[in-house]
Amino acid sequence: MEKTICIFGDSITWGAVDPKNGGWVAQLRRYFETNDYDITVYNNGVSGDNTDDLLTRFRIECTAREPQIIIFAIGINDSQYIKTKDNPRVSLEKFQNNLVELINQAKKFSTKIALIGLTSIDESKMMPTPWETEKFYDNDNIVKYNQVVEKVSAEHDLPFLNLLDLLEINDLSDGLHPNSEGHKKMFLRIKEFLQTKKIV
Repeated sequence: MEKTICIFGDSITWGAVDPKNGGWVAQLRRYFETNDYDITVYNNGVSGDNTDDLLTRFRIECTAREPQIIIFAIGINDSQYIKTKDNPRVSLEKFQNNLVELINQAKKFSTKIALIGLTSIDESKMMPTPWETEKFYDNDNIVKYNQVVEKVSAEHDLPFLNLLDLLEINDLSDGLHPNSEGHKKMFLRIKEFLQTKKIV
């Protein structure tokens, strides 16, 4: 029986800055298609999205695609802050509440839900971001938001994949987004996670 996977996230999920392979989700789709998996993969990554943004579209996209498997790979834009650390785009408390709401909504569509953790960045290029100089990312904040994803996953008894140890600075294209090699590393680890946890 064919299965549909919906993967929700941001520009890293969408596959930004990987012209060679199209990002980790595209590689996952190709792997399934060339290895006799009866699986359809929908990439629901939107550049710039945080959990507030995802909540506005999540139910509509799930209703349209009717997934059997839902994967969340979001949070790095929630951790971004404007000018000072006490002005995050999405506070830790709200981030946690948003994740819980997303999971509760996801359970109405699927029994198989998994969460992918955040990736590390090159702070020398992201403090501030070159394209929006009032906005900042830092690894200390990313760790805190990643801990929330792990905590919420455990509380809901859902599989969680930590990626904070995966990417090196030379795996990043602009300091934030993985380059082709970084996306390949993500694909390989996420594929193994999905297989080991029997999500696919």
